[in-house]
Amino acid sequence: MTEELKSCKILVTPTSYGKNDPTLRTKLEAEVGGVIYNTTGRPLKSEELRELIPGCDGYIAGLDAIDRNALEAADKLKVIARYGVGVDNVDMEAAKEKGIVVTNTPGANSVSVAELTIGLMLSLARRIPEAVQQAKAGEWPRMTGISFEGKVVGLLGFGSIAKEIARRLNGFACTIIAYHPSYDVATAQSLGVQLRPENELIAEADFLSLHLPLKPETRGKVDAEFLSRMKPGAFLINTSRGELIDEEALLEALQSGKLQGVALDTFAQQPPSADNPLLVHPRVIATPHMGAHTDGATNAMGWIALKDCLSVIRGEQPVYRMV
Repeated sequence: MTEELKSCKILVTPTSYGKNDPTLRTKLEAEVGGVIYNTTGRPLKSEELRELIPGCDGYIAGLDAIDRNALEAADKLKVIARYGVGVDNVDMEAAKEKGIVVTNTPGANSVSVAELTIGLMLSLARRIPEAVQQAKAGEWPRMTGISFEGKVVGLLGFGSIAKEIARRLNGFACTIIAYHPSYDVATAQSLGVQLRPENELIAEADFLSLHLPLKPETRGKVDAEFLSRMKPGAFLINTSRGELIDEEALLEALQSGKLQGVALDTFAQQPPSADNPLLVHPRVIATPHMGAHTDGATNAMGWIALKDCLSVIRGEQPVYRMV
């Protein structure tokens, strides 16, 4: 325990922190003066965070509401180390005003989210949830699925997760196309991915997978106009951010038959309300934002967040600084 850390108090809110690797907790507890853990079993609301954050020097943060209201109570906080990639739940301007460093864990969950995305694609194509349900009910239907062979998989966004998806899809004999504002031609060629303008990708994809960050210009991007440009009978998969999709427009596209099926690991409101019609729609597969919840991903996110959090408190530069 270094001198800088002896009197420090750290707030840790991700509910999966240290579950697969208990040494994450023992290491942290041995390094600092005190640790406060989130015991609610869910991300913290702004008022809850506001009550816990006073006196904390460091904060390893989950998907809590880290808004200006909560940060106003941060009297000693030096660093918010996001346990994950996205920082859209953090008021970055408020953090900057208070001199709080914000870090994240890029790439730590890329493989895990990529694996789930492919699993959802296969589940849609082969109607696996429906088949399981009917078989367990004592039925034995003759169900026809969709083969990946000869189909077009479109990746809207070509960051680390999309690249891991492309790497794994190469054995499926499908055509992989991608769009990203900064065309990474060399990586695309090495992975057998054909780069397309956004409009062409939307129109060509049999399976369209979203891999975009949440920004003002991407919020609600998948609206009625966007969906109208998709290939009739296509599948849509979202393991990115729920706010990318206009859910009313998505429901209409399903009801009209424009889309053959949808898989959602994220919703605009999380958890979605029990009366959300997408949850009960027969052609929607819904999962509880579980893309990053594997042993490999949570361990990697935990260690990266821990190291950057302690680095800032020691007065060192973190590896993955956002602000």
